[in-house]
Amino acid sequence: MSSLPDLICPAGSLPALKAAIDNGADAVYLGFKNDTNARNFAGLNFDTKAMTEGIRYAHAREREVLLAINTFPQPGRVADWQRAVDAGVDLGADAIILADVGLLDYAVRRHPRQRLHLSVQGSATSYEAINFCQREFGIRRAVLPRVLTLAQVGLVIENTSVEIEVFGFGSLCVMNEGRCWLSSYACGESPNTVGACSPAKYVKWDKQPGTMETRLNGILIDRFADDEPAGYPTLCKGRFEVAGDTYYALEEPTSLNVLPILPDIVRIGVRAIKVEGRQRSPAYVAQVTRTLRAALDSLAGGPAGFHVKPAWEADLAKVSEGRQATLGAYNRPWR
Repeated sequence: MSSLPDLICPAGSLPALKAAIDNGADAVYLGFKNDTNARNFAGLNFDTKAMTEGIRYAHAREREVLLAINTFPQPGRVADWQRAVDAGVDLGADAIILADVGLLDYAVRRHPRQRLHLSVQGSATSYEAINFCQREFGIRRAVLPRVLTLAQVGLVIENTSVEIEVFGFGSLCVMNEGRCWLSSYACGESPNTVGACSPAKYVKWDKQPGTMETRLNGILIDRFADDEPAGYPTLCKGRFEVAGDTYYALEEPTSLNVLPILPDIVRIGVRAIKVEGRQRSPAYVAQVTRTLRAALDSLAGGPAGFHVKPAWEADLAKVSEGRQATLGAYNRPWR
């Protein structure tokens, strides 16, 4: 049995950071309150004062802080992203998570001692891509996109010395991890640079007799009966008419939950398990962190006695999309 992977939890605010640390996260990931951060939502993220306090809080409890500078620099503004890298180093971030190869090159040349991670936004799905980033930029860890089977994750791990981090709970993405072409087409803006695949300014709930319609920039995403909860209009999770049938053509509103395959994830040597949700509440962070911490700790003595407790499933179901869970790409029967 490999050593337990680190539990990496989201921090969209200082209260969320403290909730993660207090409930057993080994590290948190966060971003600046600007567009160097792919979750650049109003009311979320960290200015210098809050980040200083967050890093102090985590380090005092021997936990790590990972800074996500995971958007792509815009033309004429590369210096803004470079300054964010410099600021993260100065503030004492344990690692900086980057997607752009130009920023990776800047970071390794300017701050050769700083630990660098390859963001999921970098879309590295092969060990060749990961080994390239290790050779050229010295990355220590890569976050894999949520499109690989468990066997494919294992193949990557077998062929690289870079630490591998995978998603373990939260929303799924069937596109290029924050660079959704569907959303870009519908809204005219990249989710990577505006912080969401369904920006709130384009969202509309339209109540009709007997139904509730949800639209994104005028496009009908779903139609709910009065007795159905009307979900947020995310393009890939809408119901569409295809060949005369109406159903979730791309993806159902459901959350990734790896509890059933946790021993396998540990066995193949995954170094870190990441929880999605920097846009979610501190209560969400506390619940998911506490549950996954308990599940991981139960594996410390080996997989023989591991079983998924109903209480864990119930606690995670409370914060899952549609109160449903899936193994996503990790388990593809057609393979």
